[in-house]
Amino acid sequence: MIHFVGAGPGAVDLITLRGKQLIEAADVIIYAGSLVNPALLNWKKEGCALHDSARMTLEQVVAVMRRAAAEGKLVVRLHTGDPSIYGAIREQMDVLEKLEISYEVCPGVSSFCGAAAALKMEYTLPGVSQSVILTRMAGRTPVPERESVRAFAAHGTTMILFLSAGLLPALRAELIEGGYPPDTPAAIVCRASWPDEQTCLCTVDTLPETAVQHNITKTALILVGEAVRQSGYQRSKLYDPTFETGYRPASAAPEGET
Repeated sequence: MIHFVGAGPGAVDLITLRGKQLIEAADVIIYAGSLVNPALLNWKKEGCALHDSARMTLEQVVAVMRRAAAEGKLVVRLHTGDPSIYGAIREQMDVLEKLEISYEVCPGVSSFCGAAAALKMEYTLPGVSQSVILTRMAGRTPVPERESVRAFAAHGTTMILFLSAGLLPALRAELIEGGYPPDTPAAIVCRASWPDEQTCLCTVDTLPETAVQHNITKTALILVGEAVRQSGYQRSKLYDPTFETGYRPASAAPEGET
């Protein structure tokens, strides 16, 4: 059996309980060595074989999985964050299905959740932003034109950009040309939840200079939108005493009570 496991954003204790249990039980672990916290591997049992996929091709990864599955071994494919986001797992799962090798997916805490925690931020603020776009800049790997940063910027909502910290001058241009005013609040969160985590508040216009100032070139998320300001929002209806829910009747709130 192959288990795709989300390792979380970085901190060892942000992996799920299921993910930890799978690491402890694994006979073989194939981990994304360029991103996964190596301390997670301390939970492996004696005799567990380790393979760093940062130095492997898809074919080499599948070969390890195939050999281990034939021997009846439990394999953990350890990806950073949640494997469904830029994890390149679909191509692996397609090959496993052709080979009739069973697999399961264990979700993880994505780095965009870790970034919000680092900033003590809520992405969806009533009256400010109710949608979140997860995307990245086109670089060595292209993106469809309909999904360009410029196209998404027209929505003006909260945008979180992966894999774009090294492309900030071009990103700034795309964001502004797409519709974000230059003074739109922005943030850079580098290595969210790691001991050396960095958080930098800035604007769309000052993104490149802020990154240079703090020596940030990779392993960072870019957050854009009015939600970064964390102000000017409306009170949630969910806990409004004058709003009826399926669990609580509406009632008039006493003067001054919140």
